Amino acid sequence: MSISKLAGQTAIYGISSVAARFLNFLLTPYLTRILSPEDYGSYTDIYSLIPFALVVLTMGLESGYFRFAGKAEDGERKRTVFANAWGAVSLAALVFLVAVLLFNRPLAEAMRYGNTPSYVWLTGAIIALDVFCAIPFARLREQGKAAKFVVIRLVSVVVNVVLCLFFYSVLPTLAASSAAFEAIYCPEFGAGYALVANLVASFVTVFFLLPACGWVRPRISAKVLRPVFLYSMPLLISGIAGTANEYIDRQMIKFLMPADEAFGVLGQFGAVSRLAVILVLFLQMYRMAAEPYFLGNFKKGDFVKMNAEAMKYYIIVAVGIFLGVTLFSDLFMLILGENLRGGAPLLPVILVSNILTGVIFNLSFWYKQMGKTKFAIVITGTGLVFTVVFNILLVPVLGMLGAVLARLVCESVMVFVSYALNRRHCPTPYAWRRIGSYVLVGAALFGVGYFTGMLPAVPKYLCNLALLGLYAVYFLRRENINPREMVMSVVRKIK
Repeated sequence: MSISKLAGQTAIYGISSVAARFLNFLLTPYLTRILSPEDYGSYTDIYSLIPFALVVLTMGLESGYFRFAGKAEDGERKRTVFANAWGAVSLAALVFLVAVLLFNRPLAEAMRYGNTPSYVWLTGAIIALDVFCAIPFARLREQGKAAKFVVIRLVSVVVNVVLCLFFYSVLPTLAASSAAFEAIYCPEFGAGYALVANLVASFVTVFFLLPACGWVRPRISAKVLRPVFLYSMPLLISGIAGTANEYIDRQMIKFLMPADEAFGVLGQFGAVSRLAVILVLFLQMYRMAAEPYFLGNFKKGDFVKMNAEAMKYYIIVAVGIFLGVTLFSDLFMLILGENLRGGAPLLPVILVSNILTGVIFNLSFWYKQMGKTKFAIVITGTGLVFTVVFNILLVPVLGMLGAVLARLVCESVMVFVSYALNRRHCPTPYAWRRIGSYVLVGAALFGVGYFTGMLPAVPKYLCNLALLGLYAVYFLRRENINPREMVMSVVRKIK
């Protein structure tokens, strides 16, 4: 096994994720112009709750499936692990959906959606379907079936985007000229139409995903699931804390700020956070490739070496993305509607926090590989304490700036705790001096970019493009990389 295999897998998932996220990202400039700040705040709020629910209901069984399927002696044992992991999360999804439908009204009141309770059951249905699909998607990744994974994801995203365009741009026109369409159109439904589009896309995903599962049926066997749950439960607890660390700031803004301001501020916060999509996208595609890769069978010496290399290259790319976004942040801001650009100064801090999230992810492989998933609870639990405390202290005073700073503190603390545990239990020779040099060079170029921002538009962009080029030349020479050979290697992996 070599770093080139991981790079190839990352590229495959990366191209698919880029295409899917790009299509989905088209909704950002569209929705930030169609929806009011308050409605976009509702959209941001709901889509911060969905990841949390997914983590709870999948119960860490995706990583558990990778672990036990990777160690299975034969294909039949892999199918048994898959069927039982799928059965467990499917049951959880069903129970969750029934509970949401039964208690829809009190849930809507508690979540401040008393005037739009349909938002709650629509969100619940989306979550249930996404949970149902989680283990089948994990199986495609474990089997290396990137093509099927890509096609299904892309079809779902295309359906979502097309329906959003229809509901917000076409349906109002049809309703103005036809009584039949007027009966189903409600101008006050706001973010609800985005939820309806997502729900239909989730049904389409299920339709295409089931045949890709080889028609294996979900089942539940206590004997099979017990060791998988024992491995996964610490990851569930840490996943809950980790997701809370990442998304609880939205809830803090909603509940700690004055009610008449909260959703408007939340809309601006969600909009600027969306501009970090390139870095989030890179981390997502890296996660998709790296998790099954590093949780397979590895000799300890090979694992330690590869993990150290992966960390270095992650930082190289992440710093490059940071520079690309921040040096041209004024252009990125044009993506957002004019009334949702108030969070522009927060973008660099959000990007740094996202980079630290990837560092923590790299530092998690050793305990997942060794089966010591209890350490995940220590790391994310510590981060959650800092997240809650600093949000409570800062959000009422600083608003969304307080939420952003609280997230940065949380991620920094988790990096420190993760690395301390790594040094004690599985010392990994991370190239910190070299990594530090990339961070320092990136920081210096970012600082220079502050002064180029005073220039007229054309000279400014040319100078910033030169700064980005300097960083590329620096890391290519430092790592002794031939760009042409690197591109050809990726192309060969994709083929």
